[in-house]
Amino acid sequence: MAKKYFTYLLMAAMIMVLAACTDDSDVEVADEEGNTGETSSGGDLVASYATDVSSLDPAGQNDLPSDQRRNVIYEGLLYLNDELEPEPRLATDYEQTDDTTWVFNLREGVEFHDGTEFTAEAVKANIERVVDPAVASSRANIFEMIEEVNVIDDYTVEIVTEYPFAPLPKYLAHDAGGMVSKAVIDEDYQNAIDEAELDITLDEFYAQRQSGGEEYAETADAVGRATGTIVEQKPVGTGYMKFQSRSPGEKVVVERFDNYWDEPAKLDTVTFKVVAEDASRIAELESGQSHFIQGFDNGQWERIENHPEMETHPVYNLSNEYVGMNTEKGPLEDKRVRQAIGHMVDKETIMEGIYYGVGRTMKGALQEEILGYNENLEDLEYNPERAKELLEEAGYGDGFELNIMTNDTPERVDLAIYLQEEFKEAGITLNIEQLEWGAYLEAVSNGEHDLFILGWPNPVGDPDQGIWPLFHSSMKGAPGNRSFFDNAEVDKLLEEGRRELDEEKRKEIYQEIDKILVEEQPAVFIRQSQSANAVRTEVDGLYINHFNKPDFRNVTINEQ
Repeated sequence: MAKKYFTYLLMAAMIMVLAACTDDSDVEVADEEGNTGETSSGGDLVASYATDVSSLDPAGQNDLPSDQRRNVIYEGLLYLNDELEPEPRLATDYEQTDDTTWVFNLREGVEFHDGTEFTAEAVKANIERVVDPAVASSRANIFEMIEEVNVIDDYTVEIVTEYPFAPLPKYLAHDAGGMVSKAVIDEDYQNAIDEAELDITLDEFYAQRQSGGEEYAETADAVGRATGTIVEQKPVGTGYMKFQSRSPGEKVVVERFDNYWDEPAKLDTVTFKVVAEDASRIAELESGQSHFIQGFDNGQWERIENHPEMETHPVYNLSNEYVGMNTEKGPLEDKRVRQAIGHMVDKETIMEGIYYGVGRTMKGALQEEILGYNENLEDLEYNPERAKELLEEAGYGDGFELNIMTNDTPERVDLAIYLQEEFKEAGITLNIEQLEWGAYLEAVSNGEHDLFILGWPNPVGDPDQGIWPLFHSSMKGAPGNRSFFDNAEVDKLLEEGRRELDEEKRKEIYQEIDKILVEEQPAVFIRQSQSANAVRTEVDGLYINHFNKPDFRNVTINEQ
């Protein structure tokens, strides 16, 4: 079967010109504290990416390319280390004082890029802004459990959650928690009030927001047309680099922040350059026009690794590629049909033939770095004969038709073609529908598919974020559950997992969920993604975290 598929794929490749590979599941490899060798400081580093930034506002668009730029400008209270444990950043320490209350002590002497001071008032302003309906942030769900943010004093803040929420420190390390200057936040709201021509002061607006209700709903709707405008124009954080300029579609330039609270960066500037084509980015790296590139086709690893002046810098992401099934539609309502499909997917063949062996084969929904991962989880094995038996039991022995939707990422198209050929053996006619990215997301969010191919990142390194959005019944459609999966036991366990404070008990909960997902088979998890990064050999000190976000603070450029 595999030989027949790859013969077919080779023929298809000869008549198709596929676009450069992009991977929406890339979401964050060296020690962050490390800096190797004795190299000179200063210099201007050029980093090339396939995609432009969509927003420089931490409350803006929820996409990796934007986060990769914002990551050098803003900082949160905490960050996640290589073991995915929260570490202090703008907070010096924290304590959970009861099931729903957390107290954070803040670092003193921290300055925003505009010269204003970082205090507890700034923390309160930032968190309340992310969940403000007037801002309508796509990241509001990251802090939806937060009920109150109370300023105890200038350098102490109390956060109260609506219910016990064990992974709160990890959620505060999310990029949505990047701290924006309170002066800029105030200016942004004042501008939105002025644009809406409302006859209220900024203090009155804040008081109205605090009260909530129907009156604020109307106000939020009015000012929401302009919120974020000033923050986009003035992206002011506390990070080791500060914003210099932006040319939409071309580049974002940041420069060293000399008043950084920790050791300042060694580079003078970093230019995030947009170079759309894979081949062009690699050519820039070869010629030295770029020092670092992100994203290239998996077939290019050997070329880069064999070049004397280039090195690959791979990262196993906390993300996955999966084939989802619409559990509310036709034959796929029957879990025996879904199990049959699981038995028809040869993950090893897919990994070698489509992904060039790049990444890790997955058995369940969790990566091995995540709490709850079970190396002994019994996945459905590749077994076409068992698939046929299950289809016969379900009353579909005579075959049927399904559609599979994908965007135009080459590897996903190849995977759809592979599944189309594999399914024929069981009498299933699989029709492929390939859409551009925006139309694709809309279609699968609306449930227009039978099967779909997508990736899912885990931006907080916690099992809650790896499973809840994909399979909790409250998240059906655009929020993440595009399998439209509804299972009372899974819902119950997911809710318990959020509230359970004992880590060992949480681990057991998520392992049980993974077992149920294998049995119910709302999705076939194929691969843990591995990001394609490459760097010039004269670049030292680069660190890239599990979320595929480069840290340039210790980077130096050697003269060749």
